Amino acid sequence: MTAEKKTRRRYTEELKRYAVALMTEQGYKISDAARSLDRNVS
Repeated sequence: MTAEKKTRRRYTEELKRYAVALMTEQGYKISDAARSLDRNVS
């Protein structure tokens, strides 16, 4: 049995700032912000 190493996703600073703004300024939950950005929450 071999374990596969997962690669980490890399997001731009712009995307990160936008996601944080959705949550802090517009009251989105993390899952809602991820959904609106077409990202999965892990």
